[in-house]
Amino acid sequence: MVQFIRNRAASIKNDVFSGLTVALALVPEAVAFAFVAGVDPLVGLYAAFMIGLITSIFGGRPGMISGATGALAVVMVSLVAEGNAMGEASEQLGLYYLFATVILMGFIQMAVGLLKLGKFVRLIPHPVMMGFVNGLAIVIFLSQLGMFKETVNGETQWLQGMELAIMGGLVALTMAIMHFLPMINKRLPEALIAIGIVSAIVILGGLDVATVGSFIRDGGGEGLKGGLPIFQTEIFSKVPFNWETLAFIGPYAVILAAIGLIESLMTLNLVDELTETRGSSNRECLAQGGANIVTGLFGGMGGCAMIGQSIINIKSGGRTRLSGIVAAVTLLGFILFASGVIEQVPIAALVGVMFMVVIGTFAWSSFRILNKIPLPDALVLITVSSLTVVFDLAIAVIVGIIMSALVFAWENAKRIRARKRFLPDGTKVYEIWGPLFFGSIQVFKSKFDVQNDPDRIIIDFMESRVSDHSALEALFQLVEKYEAAGKEVLIQHLSEDCQKLMVKASPKLANVIESNVDDPRYHVMSQVQQEA
Repeated sequence: MVQFIRNRAASIKNDVFSGLTVALALVPEAVAFAFVAGVDPLVGLYAAFMIGLITSIFGGRPGMISGATGALAVVMVSLVAEGNAMGEASEQLGLYYLFATVILMGFIQMAVGLLKLGKFVRLIPHPVMMGFVNGLAIVIFLSQLGMFKETVNGETQWLQGMELAIMGGLVALTMAIMHFLPMINKRLPEALIAIGIVSAIVILGGLDVATVGSFIRDGGGEGLKGGLPIFQTEIFSKVPFNWETLAFIGPYAVILAAIGLIESLMTLNLVDELTETRGSSNRECLAQGGANIVTGLFGGMGGCAMIGQSIINIKSGGRTRLSGIVAAVTLLGFILFASGVIEQVPIAALVGVMFMVVIGTFAWSSFRILNKIPLPDALVLITVSSLTVVFDLAIAVIVGIIMSALVFAWENAKRIRARKRFLPDGTKVYEIWGPLFFGSIQVFKSKFDVQNDPDRIIIDFMESRVSDHSALEALFQLVEKYEAAGKEVLIQHLSEDCQKLMVKASPKLANVIESNVDDPRYHVMSQVQQEA
């Protein structure tokens, strides 16, 4: 009992410290993504708070962190711009169209969860998953390089001289603390301590470096301080609820919902692997949808799971829902009470933390196995990584899945076989092996010799499976060719569902299907196919 209490206390401590670390890392990310989308920083911070809190409580993956993300922000840019163009600049119609879109996005995501479609994320092949992880690590790394730039006379340029040296030194110090501290004591929250030490050096040393506060002001914001999120009643007065509005925000909502769910469910799978546990994809879809509905109604820009912050949380020891709750509540505390303190945190410390996330996220093993895995899988891995960097996560994953599916179809198309034998009465039997589907029908057709075959033919599907309509159509055509040549065809061991489909499509085919089969293997195979 004493040991249980000690373990529980250690778990709570880890969750609290990891939550505090995540909250600090959330601030510049949420602010930056708000700037990308063209909205006020508080819109991004409110989204990070509300989505993070709701998904932490109700989501399907304890320990996963959600908030405003860049993948969604880049889609929101044109939405906000088009919305603003519909009215006067002072009306900020783009912002309210964004809120309406986020609400619709949430309903779409909840529908996916209610229909239990989240389970299809399990169909994502491992090369796609590795490509996603590598690409996202590169994206996170590239996004942090922007912190090494400054704006001078309206032009953005790289830091130089002493400024670059100080920035690089603070980043390196943060990374060194995070790397070596666990070697001394694994129980200490290395990320939080690293941020604290580097912040103390900057403040006490009076170093002139970029901080969270200067980052917000340079982007056009007034500061981190704000109040509690309030219900946006203006949505209902400024956004007309008609077909024109639905036609405008509908496509954006679908795209945002798809990107949000793909990123969330991929992150869920990654956290599952890191923690060797299993989350609920459908529950996560429902939580993400509900969170986006709430954040849209209360002035947030919407969001989804954040892989960088999720890995920070897991690596810092966060395992339960408490870590996400602490992160969200702490973020709100920053906005309400501690904006002045948080604005003094140097950007270099947060960049160092994110660089360590990049190192921990990238699947370095992919270099070792690249020449050991099949060439198609290697191409999929490289393609997904590249497309994640060049375009976005959703496009990369969809292309990767399509490539993997085509490779699978091609490989299976070559596995169709037809073993031929003759019965004592001269009947020729074609024993079909392998799946019969759209990719294998041409090879299947080539196995038959209609003109030279005897007058009676048996096609045996004991070791095969008719998978789709293309396969059924191929069977129809084959039977018609034999009948046109005046020959008798009998199809044996066809599964019961395929029998029903064939007879339904063409009742006359009932005469060529043998239903009463004495072979006991057939009944076992038929039962296995139905259960599968």
